[in-house]
Amino acid sequence: MAHPKRKISKTRRDKRRTHYKLTAPGLAKCQTTGEYHLPHRAYWLDGKLYYKGQVIIEKEVLA
Repeated sequence: MAHPKRKISKTRRDKRRTHYKLTAPGLAKCQTTGEYHLPHRAYWLDGKLYYKGQVIIEKEVLA
């Protein structure tokens, strides 16, 4: 069996793992409202739920 001749330090070990990075989520711009949102997801804007540029639900305002 092969064994390392010297111990690899924690710093050297961790340098090897640094290429795992977070990426920013891709955002889509709505053609109707101009709002940025996650693609293929509904989003709220001014009390209305939009999906594919169309109003799906309007939130009722209780006064």
